[in-house]
Amino acid sequence: MLWNGRSPTRHGPRPVLSIDQITEATVEIADEHGLGSVSMQMVANAVGFTKMSLYRHVNGKDELLAVMVEYAVGEAPTFSPEQPWRSRVETWADRLAEEWRAHPWLPHATVGHRAMGPREISWSECVLQALAELRLAPAERIDVAFLLFGHLRNTQSLQTAGTQAWNDPGYRRLLAQRADEFPAMLEVTATPATDDFGREFGLRLILDGVQALHDARAH
Repeated sequence: MLWNGRSPTRHGPRPVLSIDQITEATVEIADEHGLGSVSMQMVANAVGFTKMSLYRHVNGKDELLAVMVEYAVGEAPTFSPEQPWRSRVETWADRLAEEWRAHPWLPHATVGHRAMGPREISWSECVLQALAELRLAPAERIDVAFLLFGHLRNTQSLQTAGTQAWNDPGYRRLLAQRADEFPAMLEVTATPATDDFGREFGLRLILDGVQALHDARAH
């Protein structure tokens, strides 16, 4: 369905309820209440139909999630071949972060083995095309894309990052009581963490490393 659309399953009048209505309603629920709040019954209530009506369009919640992700990810950016690879990757990263801010549940929903549609995969295609001009093996380009997605996901918000006790004043007080055990932590928590959770700094380090590898292979 993600790639070719769903074929009609019965003859007769065109149904009033559409997959687009279902998808839009589901995304609105997730945006407002979080991904965990999405259920077939809640979506049915939102569109004003019975839960059984939804099953004429999607087979279940997994398929519904795949459709809503494909709808919410938005269009990947397009670039001219003349634009430098690094500028393309930086713009791609900014646009992806914007989509994730618009739909905070997307970083959680786009992990693991699952069905993906062409629009979602186009985000990977976009960054891989930018990396194609570098002296990297195909497997290395995939690895760089994996690192970039992971870095952006990890720095998108505290909800997607790993546990960061140093951002909590309560934990800092506990650390101060055992300063001999955690001197390094106490030093770095003396100043506030960056607002972007290290996103810009980490992205610069990754891309500097990729550029250094490319340059080293020129000789």
